[in-house]
Amino acid sequence: MSDDQRPREPVTVFLVDDHALFRAGARTELESLSDEVRVVGEAGSVAEAVAGIARARPQVVLLDVHMPDGGGAEVLRRVRPELPDVVFLALSVSDAAEDVIAVIRAGARGYVTKTISSRELVRAVIRVADGDAVFSPRLAGFVLDAFADRPGSAPISDPELDLLTPRERDVLRLLARGYAYKEIASELFISVKTVETHVSSVLRKTQLSNRYELSRWASDRRLV
Repeated sequence: MSDDQRPREPVTVFLVDDHALFRAGARTELESLSDEVRVVGEAGSVAEAVAGIARARPQVVLLDVHMPDGGGAEVLRRVRPELPDVVFLALSVSDAAEDVIAVIRAGARGYVTKTISSRELVRAVIRVADGDAVFSPRLAGFVLDAFADRPGSAPISDPELDLLTPRERDVLRLLARGYAYKEIASELFISVKTVETHVSSVLRKTQLSNRYELSRWASDRRLV
């Protein structure tokens, strides 16, 4: 039997949702409908999710957007730098533009609402595992509007980005492009000490800890 004819291994899935009843139902539905997916873990909080994903190393994480201790974007922020190969698919009751854009900017590969049928969810999981981007109807339009570089496209507000001053954004943009502090100072006609002050402020506001994380954060928001 050739490699193409061999049955593929099930896509491993990790469930993140603060409602235990929903997680139990989703696990049952996913595993009963198809042998193409296998649930390898679940979590009900950001902290549990970060630890569980690191332990289980799933291919796909089904990620709730809103949770009491930070939500899906926080899970993405903490997991992606360490496990860049894990794919995240947001699964939420919300179809608000700001929620969709926030998790896509943070690195999710798609966003579907909980009105999706069980069979459609299985297909969505398999598709994102294969590299596709998947969205519930009409949600893709939010993403296109937010990321399209065309006149008249309405920018979607990013609360985290909005915390930064214009000068802090300038510093972050150059930092993410690989400029040294001295080069940033020269480019912006400010002192190295002022650059350091701006970087410290950005780190504090974004709750990130180093230059690498800042660069990824800036890239996700298309500042680079």
